[in-house]
Amino acid sequence: MLNANVIKGRGAQQNVRNRFSELQHETRDDFLEYCEKEGERADNNKTLYLEVFPKTIVNKVTSPDVGMTFSMNPYQGCEHGCIYCYARNSHEYWGYSAGLDFERRILVKKDAPKLLEQLLKKKSWKAHTIVMSGNTDCYQPAEQKFKITRHCLEVFLKYKHPVSIITKNALILRDLDLLKTLAKDNLISVNMSITSLSEETRRILEPRTATSKKRLETVKTLSENGIPVNVMLAPIIPSINSHEILPLAKTVSEYGALSIAHTIVRLNGAIGAVFSDWIKKTMPDRADKVLHQIESCHGGKLNDSRYGARMRGEGNIARQINDLVRLARLKYFKGKGMPSLNTMLHQEYKDGQLKLF
Repeated sequence: MLNANVIKGRGAQQNVRNRFSELQHETRDDFLEYCEKEGERADNNKTLYLEVFPKTIVNKVTSPDVGMTFSMNPYQGCEHGCIYCYARNSHEYWGYSAGLDFERRILVKKDAPKLLEQLLKKKSWKAHTIVMSGNTDCYQPAEQKFKITRHCLEVFLKYKHPVSIITKNALILRDLDLLKTLAKDNLISVNMSITSLSEETRRILEPRTATSKKRLETVKTLSENGIPVNVMLAPIIPSINSHEILPLAKTVSEYGALSIAHTIVRLNGAIGAVFSDWIKKTMPDRADKVLHQIESCHGGKLNDSRYGARMRGEGNIARQINDLVRLARLKYFKGKGMPSLNTMLHQEYKDGQLKLF
Protein backbone atom coordinates (compact mmCIF):
# COMPACT_ATOMS: atom_id res chain seq x y z
CA MET A 1 0.00 0.00 0.00
CA LEU A 2 1.28 3.46 -0.98
CA ASN A 3 2.50 5.60 1.90
CA ALA A 4 0.21 8.61 2.40
CA ASN A 5 3.20 10.92 2.88
CA VAL A 6 4.64 10.36 -0.60
CA ILE A 7 5.52 13.61 -2.39
CA LYS A 8 3.51 13.38 -5.60
CA GLY A 9 5.19 14.17 -8.91
CA ARG A 10 8.69 13.59 -7.56
CA GLY A 11 11.01 10.63 -7.53
CA ALA A 12 13.14 11.32 -4.46
CA GLN A 13 11.15 11.69 -1.27
CA GLN A 14 13.80 13.50 0.74
CA ASN A 15 17.03 15.43 0.53
CA VAL A 16 20.09 13.55 1.69
CA ARG A 17 23.29 14.85 3.21
CA ASN A 18 25.76 16.35 0.72
CA ARG A 19 29.01 14.48 1.36
CA PHE A 20 31.09 17.46 0.14
CA SER A 21 29.61 20.07 2.46
CA GLU A 22 30.33 19.97 6.19
CA LEU A 23 28.22 23.11 6.57
CA GLN A 24 25.26 21.81 4.63
CA HIS A 25 22.73 22.19 7.43
CA GLU A 26 23.67 25.81 8.16
CA THR A 27 23.61 26.61 4.43
CA ARG A 28 20.22 25.00 4.01
CA ASP A 29 18.76 26.90 6.95
CA ASP A 30 19.98 30.22 5.52
CA PHE A 31 18.40 29.39 2.18
CA LEU A 32 15.04 28.52 3.75
CA GLU A 33 15.03 31.74 5.78
CA TYR A 34 15.77 33.75 2.64
CA CYS A 35 12.87 32.08 0.80
CA GLU A 36 10.48 32.90 3.62
CA LYS A 37 11.57 36.55 3.69
CA GLU A 38 10.93 36.78 -0.05
CA GLY A 39 7.40 35.50 0.42
CA GLU A 40 8.07 32.01 -0.91
CA ARG A 41 7.11 28.97 1.12
CA ALA A 42 10.21 27.18 2.35
CA ASP A 43 9.31 23.96 0.53
CA ASN A 44 6.53 24.25 -2.05
CA ASN A 45 7.85 21.58 -4.44
CA LYS A 46 8.53 24.21 -7.10
CA THR A 47 11.34 23.86 -9.64
CA LEU A 48 13.93 26.64 -9.75
CA TYR A 49 16.03 27.33 -12.85
CA LEU A 50 19.45 28.74 -11.98
CA GLU A 51 21.84 30.02 -14.67
CA VAL A 52 25.48 28.93 -14.43
CA PHE A 53 28.49 29.96 -16.48
CA PRO A 54 30.89 27.09 -17.27
CA LYS A 55 34.08 27.78 -19.20
CA THR A 56 33.70 24.65 -21.35
CA ILE A 57 30.73 22.50 -22.35
CA VAL A 58 32.21 19.30 -23.85
CA ASN A 59 33.70 16.78 -21.44
CA LYS A 60 36.18 14.00 -22.13
CA VAL A 61 34.76 10.71 -20.81
CA THR A 62 37.44 8.56 -19.20
CA SER A 63 35.27 5.68 -17.94
CA PRO A 64 35.97 2.71 -20.25
CA ASP A 65 32.54 1.07 -20.03
CA VAL A 66 30.03 3.82 -20.82
CA GLY A 67 30.25 3.71 -24.61
CA MET A 68 31.11 7.34 -25.30
CA THR A 69 34.27 9.45 -25.62
CA PHE A 70 32.86 12.98 -25.34
CA SER A 71 29.66 14.28 -23.77
CA MET A 72 27.92 17.56 -23.10
CA ASN A 73 25.06 18.54 -20.81
CA PRO A 74 23.11 21.79 -21.32
CA TYR A 75 21.48 21.27 -17.92
CA GLN A 76 22.61 19.90 -14.54
CA GLY A 77 19.97 18.32 -12.38
CA CYS A 78 16.88 16.86 -14.04
CA GLU A 79 13.22 17.48 -13.40
CA HIS A 80 12.31 14.03 -14.76
CA GLY A 81 12.99 12.72 -11.26
CA CYS A 82 14.03 9.17 -12.19
CA ILE A 83 14.68 7.60 -8.82
CA TYR A 84 17.59 5.41 -9.96
CA CYS A 85 19.50 8.10 -11.90
CA TYR A 86 23.28 7.85 -11.51
CA ALA A 87 23.58 11.57 -12.28
CA ARG A 88 22.06 12.48 -8.92
CA ASN A 89 25.51 12.25 -7.34
CA SER A 90 26.89 14.97 -9.64
CA HIS A 91 24.54 17.53 -8.08
CA GLU A 92 26.58 17.34 -4.90
CA TYR A 93 29.52 18.95 -6.71
CA TRP A 94 27.35 22.04 -7.16
CA GLY A 95 26.52 22.17 -3.45
CA TYR A 96 23.09 20.56 -3.69
CA SER A 97 21.54 17.31 -2.54
CA ALA A 98 21.27 14.20 -4.71
CA GLY A 99 17.67 13.87 -3.50
CA LEU A 100 14.94 16.43 -4.08
CA ASP A 101 17.43 19.20 -4.95
CA PHE A 102 18.46 17.21 -8.03
CA GLU A 103 14.88 17.47 -9.33
CA ARG A 104 14.05 20.97 -8.14
CA ARG A 105 17.27 22.96 -8.65
CA ILE A 106 18.02 22.86 -12.37
CA LEU A 107 21.26 24.54 -13.47
CA VAL A 108 20.96 26.08 -16.92
CA LYS A 109 23.93 26.62 -19.25
CA LYS A 110 22.66 29.24 -21.68
CA ASP A 111 26.15 29.71 -23.16
CA ALA A 112 26.34 26.06 -24.27
CA PRO A 113 25.82 26.75 -28.02
CA LYS A 114 28.51 29.45 -28.03
CA LEU A 115 30.96 27.25 -26.12
CA LEU A 116 30.26 24.34 -28.45
CA GLU A 117 30.90 26.47 -31.53
CA GLN A 118 34.19 27.73 -30.07
CA LEU A 119 35.34 24.13 -29.69
CA LEU A 120 34.27 22.95 -33.13
CA LYS A 121 36.04 25.90 -34.78
CA LYS A 122 39.42 25.04 -33.25
CA LYS A 123 42.02 23.81 -35.74
CA SER A 124 43.15 21.24 -33.18
CA TRP A 125 39.70 19.67 -32.76
CA LYS A 126 39.26 16.33 -34.53
CA ALA A 127 35.69 15.15 -34.96
CA HIS A 128 34.44 12.54 -32.50
CA THR A 129 30.79 11.83 -31.80
CA ILE A 130 29.65 14.09 -28.96
CA VAL A 131 26.85 12.65 -26.84
CA MET A 132 24.24 15.07 -25.55
CA SER A 133 22.88 13.97 -22.15
CA GLY A 134 25.78 11.88 -20.96
CA ASN A 135 24.71 13.01 -17.49
CA THR A 136 21.24 14.62 -17.50
CA ASP A 137 18.50 14.69 -20.14
CA CYS A 138 18.91 17.48 -22.69
CA TYR A 139 15.15 17.30 -23.45
CA GLN A 140 13.95 17.59 -19.86
CA PRO A 141 11.10 20.10 -19.23
CA ALA A 142 13.54 23.04 -18.97
CA GLU A 143 14.29 22.65 -22.69
CA GLN A 144 10.79 23.83 -23.58
CA LYS A 145 11.64 27.18 -22.05
CA PHE A 146 15.32 27.63 -22.88
CA LYS A 147 15.76 25.76 -26.23
CA ILE A 148 19.48 25.26 -25.55
CA THR A 149 19.50 21.76 -27.06
CA ARG A 150 17.93 23.00 -30.28
CA HIS A 151 20.51 25.77 -30.60
CA CYS A 152 23.31 23.23 -30.04
CA LEU A 153 21.87 21.01 -32.80
CA GLU A 154 21.98 24.03 -35.10
CA VAL A 155 25.70 24.36 -34.31
CA PHE A 156 26.32 20.66 -35.02
CA LEU A 157 24.51 21.03 -38.34
CA LYS A 158 26.43 24.17 -39.28
CA TYR A 159 29.79 22.46 -38.69
CA LYS A 160 28.76 19.06 -40.11
CA HIS A 161 29.67 17.39 -36.84
CA PRO A 162 28.33 14.04 -35.55
CA VAL A 163 26.13 14.06 -32.46
CA SER A 164 24.27 11.41 -30.51
CA ILE A 165 21.38 12.11 -28.13
CA ILE A 166 20.19 10.23 -25.05
CA THR A 167 16.66 11.07 -23.90
CA LYS A 168 13.38 9.76 -22.56
CA ASN A 169 11.30 12.73 -23.64
CA ALA A 170 9.11 13.05 -26.73
CA LEU A 171 10.10 16.73 -26.90
CA ILE A 172 12.89 15.60 -29.22
CA LEU A 173 10.30 15.52 -32.03
CA ARG A 174 10.10 19.31 -31.85
CA ASP A 175 13.52 19.30 -33.53
CA LEU A 176 12.66 16.74 -36.19
CA ASP A 177 13.56 19.22 -38.93
CA LEU A 178 17.17 19.47 -37.70
CA LEU A 179 17.43 15.75 -36.98
CA LYS A 180 16.29 14.85 -40.50
CA THR A 181 18.85 17.18 -42.05
CA LEU A 182 21.63 15.78 -39.87
CA ALA A 183 20.54 12.24 -40.75
CA LYS A 184 20.99 12.90 -44.47
CA ASP A 185 24.74 13.09 -43.84
CA ASN A 186 24.76 10.33 -41.21
CA LEU A 187 25.52 12.81 -38.43
CA ILE A 188 22.89 11.82 -35.83
CA SER A 189 21.79 8.88 -33.72
CA VAL A 190 19.25 8.75 -30.91
CA ASN A 191 19.21 6.61 -27.77
CA MET A 192 15.68 6.48 -26.38
CA SER A 193 15.39 5.21 -22.81
CA ILE A 194 12.34 2.99 -22.20
CA THR A 195 12.30 1.09 -18.93
CA SER A 196 8.77 -0.30 -18.87
CA LEU A 197 5.63 -0.88 -20.93
CA SER A 198 3.58 -0.43 -17.76
CA GLU A 199 2.39 3.12 -17.21
CA GLU A 200 2.00 2.46 -13.49
CA THR A 201 5.65 1.40 -13.24
CA ARG A 202 6.83 4.30 -15.40
CA ARG A 203 4.92 6.82 -13.32
CA ILE A 204 6.51 5.86 -10.01
CA LEU A 205 10.02 5.21 -11.40
CA GLU A 206 10.20 8.27 -13.67
CA PRO A 207 7.45 10.65 -12.54
CA ARG A 208 7.97 13.58 -14.93
CA THR A 209 9.00 11.79 -18.11
CA ALA A 210 7.00 11.17 -21.26
CA THR A 211 4.67 8.18 -21.05
CA SER A 212 5.88 4.82 -22.32
CA LYS A 213 3.35 5.01 -25.16
CA LYS A 214 4.61 8.44 -26.16
CA ARG A 215 8.21 7.22 -26.17
CA LEU A 216 7.32 4.26 -28.37
CA GLU A 217 5.59 6.61 -30.80
CA THR A 218 8.71 8.78 -30.76
CA VAL A 219 10.88 5.78 -31.68
CA LYS A 220 8.53 5.06 -34.57
CA THR A 221 8.50 8.65 -35.85
CA LEU A 222 12.27 9.00 -35.67
CA SER A 223 12.81 5.66 -37.42
CA GLU A 224 10.33 6.46 -40.17
CA ASN A 225 12.27 9.67 -40.83
CA GLY A 226 15.59 7.89 -41.30
CA ILE A 227 17.02 8.64 -37.86
CA PRO A 228 18.69 5.57 -36.31
CA VAL A 229 17.38 4.71 -32.85
CA ASN A 230 18.87 2.53 -30.14
CA VAL A 231 16.59 1.80 -27.18
CA MET A 232 18.13 1.69 -23.73
CA LEU A 233 16.40 -0.81 -21.46
CA ALA A 234 18.15 0.81 -18.56
CA PRO A 235 18.31 0.21 -15.81
CA ILE A 236 16.91 -3.28 -15.33
CA ILE A 237 15.72 -3.50 -11.72
CA PRO A 238 15.04 -6.98 -10.32
CA SER A 239 11.36 -7.57 -9.47
CA ILE A 240 10.34 -4.17 -10.88
CA ASN A 241 10.97 -4.34 -14.64
CA SER A 242 13.20 -7.40 -15.07
CA HIS A 243 10.22 -9.49 -16.22
CA GLU A 244 9.63 -7.07 -19.12
CA ILE A 245 12.91 -7.61 -21.01
CA LEU A 246 11.54 -9.80 -23.81
CA PRO A 247 8.23 -7.93 -24.35
CA LEU A 248 10.09 -4.60 -24.25
CA ALA A 249 12.64 -5.76 -26.83
CA LYS A 250 9.93 -7.19 -29.11
CA THR A 251 7.87 -4.00 -28.93
CA VAL A 252 10.68 -1.52 -29.57
CA SER A 253 11.91 -3.62 -32.50
CA GLU A 254 8.43 -3.51 -34.00
CA TYR A 255 8.43 0.27 -33.58
CA GLY A 256 11.66 0.59 -35.57
CA ALA A 257 14.55 0.46 -33.10
CA LEU A 258 17.76 -0.90 -34.62
CA SER A 259 19.29 -2.16 -31.36
CA ILE A 260 18.92 -2.33 -27.59
CA ALA A 261 21.31 -1.74 -24.71
CA HIS A 262 20.91 -2.42 -21.00
CA THR A 263 22.44 -2.00 -17.57
CA ILE A 264 21.57 -3.59 -14.25
CA VAL A 265 20.70 -0.98 -11.65
CA ARG A 266 23.46 0.04 -9.27
CA LEU A 267 22.85 2.51 -6.47
CA ASN A 268 26.18 4.30 -6.14
CA GLY A 269 26.98 7.16 -3.79
CA ALA A 270 23.99 8.94 -2.28
CA ILE A 271 21.55 7.11 -4.58
CA GLY A 272 21.45 4.10 -2.29
CA ALA A 273 19.83 6.12 0.49
CA VAL A 274 17.53 8.00 -1.92
CA PHE A 275 16.33 4.79 -3.61
CA SER A 276 15.92 2.85 -0.35
CA ASP A 277 13.81 5.62 1.17
CA TRP A 278 11.73 5.85 -2.02
CA ILE A 279 10.98 2.14 -2.39
CA LYS A 280 9.97 1.77 1.25
CA LYS A 281 7.42 4.54 0.74
CA THR A 282 6.15 3.60 -2.74
CA MET A 283 6.48 -0.21 -2.74
CA PRO A 284 6.55 -1.19 0.95
CA ASP A 285 5.27 -4.70 0.22
CA ARG A 286 8.32 -5.64 -1.87
CA ALA A 287 10.97 -3.12 -0.78
CA ASP A 288 13.16 -5.59 1.09
CA LYS A 289 12.93 -8.17 -1.70
CA VAL A 290 14.01 -5.68 -4.38
CA LEU A 291 16.87 -4.29 -2.30
CA HIS A 292 18.17 -7.76 -1.48
CA GLN A 293 18.02 -8.80 -5.14
CA ILE A 294 19.95 -5.67 -6.17
CA GLU A 295 22.55 -6.53 -3.52
CA SER A 296 22.79 -10.07 -4.90
CA CYS A 297 23.88 -8.58 -8.24
CA HIS A 298 26.71 -6.59 -6.67
CA GLY A 299 28.41 -8.87 -4.17
CA GLY A 300 26.06 -8.13 -1.29
CA LYS A 301 26.08 -4.33 -1.74
CA LEU A 302 23.77 -1.90 -3.52
CA ASN A 303 26.64 -0.77 -5.72
CA ASP A 304 29.76 -2.15 -7.36
CA SER A 305 32.07 0.48 -8.88
CA ARG A 306 34.42 -1.90 -10.70
CA TYR A 307 34.62 -1.17 -14.42
CA GLY A 308 33.06 -3.96 -16.45
CA ALA A 309 31.23 -5.54 -13.51
CA ARG A 310 29.30 -2.46 -12.38
CA MET A 311 26.99 -2.31 -15.42
CA ARG A 312 26.29 -6.04 -15.81
CA GLY A 313 26.39 -7.32 -12.24
CA GLU A 314 27.32 -10.78 -11.03
CA GLY A 315 25.50 -13.76 -9.54
CA ASN A 316 22.43 -15.76 -10.58
CA ILE A 317 19.94 -12.89 -10.98
CA ALA A 318 22.39 -10.79 -12.99
CA ARG A 319 23.20 -13.81 -15.17
CA GLN A 320 19.50 -14.39 -15.87
CA ILE A 321 19.01 -10.74 -16.85
CA ASN A 322 22.05 -10.69 -19.14
CA ASP A 323 21.01 -13.98 -20.76
CA LEU A 324 17.53 -12.63 -21.44
CA VAL A 325 18.98 -9.55 -23.14
CA ARG A 326 21.21 -11.73 -25.32
CA LEU A 327 18.19 -13.84 -26.26
CA ALA A 328 16.18 -10.71 -27.04
CA ARG A 329 18.88 -9.49 -29.44
CA LEU A 330 18.99 -12.84 -31.24
CA LYS A 331 15.21 -13.07 -31.44
CA TYR A 332 14.20 -9.52 -32.33
CA PHE A 333 17.26 -7.71 -33.74
CA LYS A 334 18.85 -10.21 -36.09
CA GLY A 335 20.26 -8.36 -39.10
CA LYS A 336 19.78 -4.96 -37.41
CA GLY A 337 22.38 -2.59 -36.02
CA MET A 338 23.24 1.05 -35.44
CA PRO A 339 25.41 2.75 -38.09
CA SER A 340 28.71 4.47 -37.31
CA LEU A 341 28.39 8.23 -37.61
CA ASN A 342 30.30 10.29 -40.19
CA THR A 343 33.36 12.01 -38.71
CA MET A 344 34.86 13.09 -42.05
CA LEU A 345 32.49 15.88 -43.09
CA HIS A 346 33.49 18.15 -40.23
CA GLN A 347 37.14 18.24 -41.32
CA GLU A 348 36.10 18.77 -44.93
CA TYR A 349 33.92 21.66 -43.78
CA LYS A 350 36.79 23.28 -41.85
CA ASP A 351 39.21 22.77 -44.74
CA GLY A 352 36.69 24.40 -47.08
CA GLN A 353 36.27 27.37 -44.76
CA LEU A 354 40.04 27.91 -44.55
CA LYS A 355 40.25 28.12 -48.34
CA LEU A 356 38.02 31.19 -48.20
CA PHE A 357 40.76 33.18 -46.46
